[in-house]
Amino acid sequence: MRRRYTAISSRLMGHRRQFDHLNRRDFISLLGSTAAAWPLTSHAQQPDQMRLIGVLMPYAQSDGDAQSWLAAFRGALSKLGWTEGSNLRIELRWSADNPDRMRALANELVDLRPNAIFGVTTPVVGALARETKTIPIVFAGVSDPIASGFAANLVHPGGNITGFMSNDPAGTLGGKWVQLLKEIAPRTVRIALLFNPATAVQYVLPSIQDAARHFAVQVTAAPVHAKDEIHGVIAAQSRDPGGGLIAVPDVFNDVNRELIIALAARYSVPAVYFNRFFTEPGGLISYGD
Repeated sequence: MRRRYTAISSRLMGHRRQFDHLNRRDFISLLGSTAAAWPLTSHAQQPDQMRLIGVLMPYAQSDGDAQSWLAAFRGALSKLGWTEGSNLRIELRWSADNPDRMRALANELVDLRPNAIFGVTTPVVGALARETKTIPIVFAGVSDPIASGFAANLVHPGGNITGFMSNDPAGTLGGKWVQLLKEIAPRTVRIALLFNPATAVQYVLPSIQDAARHFAVQVTAAPVHAKDEIHGVIAAQSRDPGGGLIAVPDVFNDVNRELIIALAARYSVPAVYFNRFFTEPGGLISYGD
């Protein structure tokens, strides 16, 4: 199933501030529109002047899904009249979920003084936000911009950052993940929440806890800081009957999805994922995007 996105827009985009719910197709289209129009409107009288947009991705350059996102991003910009090599230059950087590299690349992009920077996921936007308070930053894939310090509130975000929240603003998806685990594996009594502490996950916890009480299951946080810690979390869920896994929305889980899927299959641990990118290479089930 597909989840919906929430868009934060500000007067810097030339529009009234608002929060709108968007489906995935609208998200990709409006993302291109926002990234193109927001920082460039003040120069509309100079349509032939070259503009510069920086893009910082948390994935490896070889990630096919990330490349698909960028193709859609470029396509939306092109439809709006912004063409690479003609009136637009895009500086693209890939951090491969390496925190040190992410910080260095954020600094590198800011030093280029682009008209705007597009950043994907909470860690990326956090790195960019530390480098500039003036260059417009458009984000996607951020679960909670308020808790992360990117926006003052949803109606009046303020500052130089705007974009699209991933997941449901009400935080109800977490409860659905618990429900799905019980439906596909009725004997599940223990669920580990796999996530990287660098990503805010608080917004899903209340609904997960409510569902856990309803279905009489024990939920345990399983924070991981490195790839080699994933094995221990999943293996532990298989030692006694009734173990399950929820991969919390997180770029760390995105980047390591093939390993997570393989280990869940190896240890026969039923797992629910937040994105269809997990089910396409063999993950059991996803609910969300």
